[in-house]
Amino acid sequence: MVFKKLLGSLGVGGPTVDTVLRPGAVVPGGGLSGEVRLRGGSTDSTIEHITLELVAHVEAEHEDGEAEGAVVFERFTVAGGFVLAEGEERDVQFTLTLPWETPVTELYGQDLGIVLGVRTELSVSGARDKGDLDRLTVGPLPAQEAVLEAFGQLGFGFRSADLELGHIGGSGQRLPFYQEIELSPAPQYAGRINEIEVTFLAGPDALEVVLEADKRGGHFSGGGDALGRHMVGHHEVQGRDWATEVDGWIRSLTEAHASHGAHETYGAHETYGHGGAHQQHHSGPGMGTVVAAGAAGVAVGVVGGLVAAEVVDEVGDFFEGDEEEEEGDEG
Repeated sequence: MVFKKLLGSLGVGGPTVDTVLRPGAVVPGGGLSGEVRLRGGSTDSTIEHITLELVAHVEAEHEDGEAEGAVVFERFTVAGGFVLAEGEERDVQFTLTLPWETPVTELYGQDLGIVLGVRTELSVSGARDKGDLDRLTVGPLPAQEAVLEAFGQLGFGFRSADLELGHIGGSGQRLPFYQEIELSPAPQYAGRINEIEVTFLAGPDALEVVLEADKRGGHFSGGGDALGRHMVGHHEVQGRDWATEVDGWIRSLTEAHASHGAHETYGAHETYGHGGAHQQHHSGPGMGTVVAAGAAGVAVGVVGGLVAAEVVDEVGDFFEGDEEEEEGDEG
C-alpha cells in the first residue's frame, strides 16, 4: 500500500514523499502503523510538519437531492521542525490510534464497498502539498463480527453499506458521519420487514448497536420504520448465544408500535412520535436507495454468515477523482 508523488506546488526539484502502511487490516480503536519516506530535492528544505489525514467517501442528503464527497475525519501530525538536506533520505516511523467509530470496510476478508484512505500533507517552508490517497482497510471488532455473524446465521443477507453525513440523535456519536449496513430479511421475517439497517457506534468500553427496520404494512396495520438500540460490552462477546440475542432484538422491532429517535441527516431529520405516528420533516436516503443506485456495487450472499459473493469494486474511481481534482488545482 504505497503512494508516491512529486510535490509539484513546492517547485521543481522539491522533496518527494512515499508513505507506506503496514500490510493487513486494522480495527476501530486499534493502531495503524507505517512510515513516511522522505527524499530531499535539489536544495535543502525546511520540513514544518508531516500530517496524515484519514479520509472517508461519504454521502449526504439535502433539499436538492443526494451528494457525495470526501470528508477528513481525523488528522495526525507525525513529524516536523527539521531540515531535509539536499538528496537526503529520511524515514519517519508512525503508529496512530484510529477513532473507535472508524467504519468497517471488510468482513471475512471481503470488501463491503466502503472507501477510506490515508493522505499525507507535507508543509515545506510555508508551502503545502498533499499526496495521493492510500486505501485503508478496516476489519470488525469482535463484538461487531459477533452481531453480523448472528444476522447471517438467522438467514439475513447483506445488501450494501455506505457512510451517511449526519448524526444519530440521542447517541454519543463523535464522527460527522455514520455507517449503515443494509440487510435483506431472513425468510421468517420477510412478511414483516422489507429490510433492516445496522449501525455500530463503538467506544472504548462498549458497542452501541442501532437497528432500523423498514416494516411492511398490512390490512390492519401500517408500515413505517422501527428503531432499536442495544449496548454490548467488549468483554461480553464470548460465551453468549448471539443468534438468540439478535433474534430477540429483531422480534422487538417487528412488534414495536412506536419508535423514538432517528437519524439526523445533513440538512434533514426524522422524528418518531408516540402512538406510531411518523412525522417526516425531510427524510434522509431511504432503505435500498444505495442498492437501487448501485453506488456501492456490492452483492452478497450468506455462507456461514455474511460473506461477500461478488464485489464490483468502484473505489478506485474515488481515489482517481481525488487525484484529478488536485492536479486541476495545481494547474
